[in-house]
Amino acid sequence: MAISRWLADRIVGAEIHDTIDRLPKVLGSFGFDPWGYNRSTAKLSLAGAGWLFDHYFRVRVEGLEHIPPTGRVMMVPNHSGQLPLDGVMLGVAMARNPAGPRAPRAMIERFFPTVPFLGNFMNGLGAVVGDPVNCGAMLEHEEAIIVFPEGIRGSGKVWHKRYQLQRFGTGFMHLAMRHRTPIVPVGIVGCEETMPSFSDLKPLARPLGLPYIPLGPLLPLPARVSLHIGEPLRFDNDCEHEHDIAPRIEQVKSEIRKLIRRGLEQRQSIYR
Repeated sequence: MAISRWLADRIVGAEIHDTIDRLPKVLGSFGFDPWGYNRSTAKLSLAGAGWLFDHYFRVRVEGLEHIPPTGRVMMVPNHSGQLPLDGVMLGVAMARNPAGPRAPRAMIERFFPTVPFLGNFMNGLGAVVGDPVNCGAMLEHEEAIIVFPEGIRGSGKVWHKRYQLQRFGTGFMHLAMRHRTPIVPVGIVGCEETMPSFSDLKPLARPLGLPYIPLGPLLPLPARVSLHIGEPLRFDNDCEHEHDIAPRIEQVKSEIRKLIRRGLEQRQSIYR
């Protein structure tokens, strides 16, 4: 924490300090919240991610006014691009939101914390292993959560499946209903083209303990990214059987598809 604070004090601009300091976060005496979020780490991350947002991916955002400025909310985007750049870009947009900045918590795959240094760093940003207990506790804490129901099925899909939603897990819907949480659908266009994969090399990945090994560019390509944020969806906690949840999940997927389609129709060029 001391190193992060020292770096943040010296290399982060006043605007970023002001943005992070205004975010509604209750921190303990050591500067962390119960799940590891730390303002100094967040400031450093916003500086780096903000440059990517503005200059590398040149992100365009629609619908920020649909995100509640306070209270629990679950952001549910499509997932793509091998690396979690889609979540990072959405997080930057939410932190800068003029209608009410939020510091979102991203639910990440379990293998990320096993990577040296990466786990602690991502915790400092607010990312947490996507466990239902973690997510439920944060919703009761009135947090904004980013959930990717496709999981690695979405991020690791190959090029010919681009912009096709993969199977959604049901856990996010159970949590939204149980904790009376609005779901905000998000369609993200452009991250498919940042790191296209033409094969997932699963036979090689399994012995290494990895979910997949993408065959594609080693570094993200500068595709232009757009975020399309829809209106909140609310669901009562009144499903008695698992099969009753399927139509609700399909409703969320349908809204995300509409937002993706809007982004693709508006896009004039992939890399400009």
